[in-house]
Amino acid sequence: MHQSKIAGIGMYVPNHVYTNSDLTRFMETSDEWIRERTGIQERRFADRYGETTTTMAVEAAKAAMERAGTTPQDIDFIVFATLSPDYYFPGCGVLLQREMGMREVGALDVRNQCSGFVYALSVADQFIKTGMYKNILVVGSEKHSFAMDFETRSRNVSVIFGDGAGAVVLQPTEERDSGILSTHLHSDGSDAELLAMYYPGAHANKWLDHPAPFPDQELGGLFLTAEQLESGAALPYMDGPAVFKKAIVKFPEVIKEALATNGLSEKAIDLLVPHQANLRISQYVQKLLGLSDDQVFNNIQKYGNTTAASIPIALCEAWEAGKIEPGDLVCLAAFGSGFTWASALIRW
Repeated sequence: MHQSKIAGIGMYVPNHVYTNSDLTRFMETSDEWIRERTGIQERRFADRYGETTTTMAVEAAKAAMERAGTTPQDIDFIVFATLSPDYYFPGCGVLLQREMGMREVGALDVRNQCSGFVYALSVADQFIKTGMYKNILVVGSEKHSFAMDFETRSRNVSVIFGDGAGAVVLQPTEERDSGILSTHLHSDGSDAELLAMYYPGAHANKWLDHPAPFPDQELGGLFLTAEQLESGAALPYMDGPAVFKKAIVKFPEVIKEALATNGLSEKAIDLLVPHQANLRISQYVQKLLGLSDDQVFNNIQKYGNTTAASIPIALCEAWEAGKIEPGDLVCLAAFGSGFTWASALIRW
């Protein structure tokens, strides 16, 4: 059975920088309020029409393939993680395949939100290990800005998110103690509604306590009235404190699971790259695991939370900055909506 390695990595973030102060033009907030709660100082927003989840993914993929020494024709499978697809359907995987002029390869879309990239990496890892594919493009890309409500009522959510994309090319390696050592995936849907966007969805009326449009209930379906739109019922919802409490438990738990599986301790980690959800969460996990500042990489200050794109963006930026060297032990970890959480341990 083969091991899989990251042969190339790339990222793309839009040019438009929006600082915390910029957001005060649209809602009642402040730079101090946002920094204190999230650590975020600025984020990137894509062009309204010129950039999409797919086009940003293309740019990240180009960089990853160039560094891997591959071309679009070499790619034999695509795994695309996003919660902000260009269309409700089809998924972005096939759009990426079309934009890059690839062969008629398989394209799989992963909808695991903040954990999406690690889930996608794990799926690709299995295909490499079994020998089914040799060059898999794994992408995390998000365009949150098109769906954010920049009014005071939504500031707890809207100030957090940014746009961007990251990608890796996964290939087999014959080195036994190299590449992806293990991946670990978990979920618990008991509190799914604490971090969710209910619309569009056939289940939404149950959670929002809206009356059904027809008294006999036979037609069912999903209907948004003008009043519901005005009230914000169709907007993303997050119970921030509840998510924080869950995250600070599951983050270190899944990191320790990865280390224990490979007979390693926290001291063995050269670099932890957590999903960039909240700087306070990362700092809490760092302290709990006894890691130094040099052992943890955060860039949420510059890009905000780019959900499925955050880990590959951070991983790429860390690698470009020389913080990852051959032989280093790199741990990826994520927690998000679902709830889902995951980790991957990599010998670079």
